[in-house]
Amino acid sequence: MNVTETLSQGLKREFQVVLNAADLKTRLDDELQNLQGKAKINGFRPGKVPVGHLRRLYGRSVMADVVQNAVNEANQKIVADNGLKLAFEPQIKFPENKDEIEAAMEAKGDLAFTVALEVLPKIELADLSDVSLVKPVTETPEADVDAALERMAGQNRPFASKGDDAVAEKGDRLLISFTGTLEGQPFDGGTGTGIPLDLGSGQFIPGFEDQLQGAKKGEQRTVAVTFPENYTATHLAGKPAEFAVTVDDVQAPGELTIDDELAKGFGMESLDALKAAIREQLGRELGAQSRRKLKKSLLDALDTKYSFELPPTLVDQEFGSVWSQVEADMKEAKKSFADENTTEEEARAEYRKIAERRVRLGLVLAEIGEQAKIQIADDEVTQALIERARQFPGQEKEVWEFYRKNPQALAEIRAPIFEEKVVDHLLGQVKVEDKSVSREELYADDEAEGEAKAKPAKAKKAKKAAASDEASA
Repeated sequence: MNVTETLSQGLKREFQVVLNAADLKTRLDDELQNLQGKAKINGFRPGKVPVGHLRRLYGRSVMADVVQNAVNEANQKIVADNGLKLAFEPQIKFPENKDEIEAAMEAKGDLAFTVALEVLPKIELADLSDVSLVKPVTETPEADVDAALERMAGQNRPFASKGDDAVAEKGDRLLISFTGTLEGQPFDGGTGTGIPLDLGSGQFIPGFEDQLQGAKKGEQRTVAVTFPENYTATHLAGKPAEFAVTVDDVQAPGELTIDDELAKGFGMESLDALKAAIREQLGRELGAQSRRKLKKSLLDALDTKYSFELPPTLVDQEFGSVWSQVEADMKEAKKSFADENTTEEEARAEYRKIAERRVRLGLVLAEIGEQAKIQIADDEVTQALIERARQFPGQEKEVWEFYRKNPQALAEIRAPIFEEKVVDHLLGQVKVEDKSVSREELYADDEAEGEAKAKPAKAKKAKKAAASDEASA
């Protein structure tokens, strides 16, 4: 096997590999000899099938295996001999001349093919001793605990019938049955029986509840509404509809009680225990937000420390992912770039910068993790997989099996674990100062402050998600 480098341009490499006919014949003969000891063919004793007969029967398929093995061997040799780290699987290009291929497949001619590679850049780790970060921290406000308690009590508030002649008022609960039509024809999902509707909750299509104010038990009304433009069922979005509604009952809310009995309904032994659980949960949420902001500050600092050539294909893939989300959001909002005083070209340029940032930070974090010898334990992956499966009630087993049988999917579970460990490692190398802030400050959309005013609202959300959280290590 003769390997010659034919291109070294930036992060792109190409190598010419030549397998001469004699080498191909030797490899083919070796494979046929191995097959001879295993082949079972009618008319021949095991292990006694003539090699020539095997060549006639299986020679071409065996040679295909020989070529594939040679390609794999060449790839490994190229990577090992040149100390390369690949960004993608090598791209193999065989000759276009069919006669040349046929001759090689019969071991009567040389086989020459090209191996094209895209490699990862060599990254020199930066000194982070001058990096100082501020970690915003917030104590759980008691008002938030009280508000959560009121919501929980509201969800468990009893309702009682107001009687036949009582009229429905804001805050009352109606039990309704209805049939919806579009242009006089019923549609899927447009019917319901005994459906609870709390007036003032805004849980139905805009305008639906308003037309039931003052209704009485047994009353029938025709409610005319228009589905929102961004309605989740696209076949209904923006369309006018009518609902024939029957009010089955009008119910008044009972007293809102916050006591030990409420707590017991949520599996807690007392109101104090329920408050403590709420406080702990809210504290975890605040802590997670604090961590996100600190992580973003760290990634911003890293971004200023590194500048190197990026693998073009990695950037293209990342940009494609970001841009597809932007387009989906624009379509949902029914907006164009012209509506927002910008152009698609300008938006593409900006989002490509975001893609480049994500790729750059991902490579940096991967290199830091490798040099720090950061490992992920099997039980960490298992726990993360359990959490993922819990997101699909009733399908836990299927989700579990899917990830266990798909290494690439499982790698998506491992990646954020690895990233968070690298972040922890880096936070131990920089100066971090806690700063007490209000809840509003903690959740302030600081990313939006630096965005151009002309960007579409939905696209802003995609930009924030792309630039601020995961670095896709």
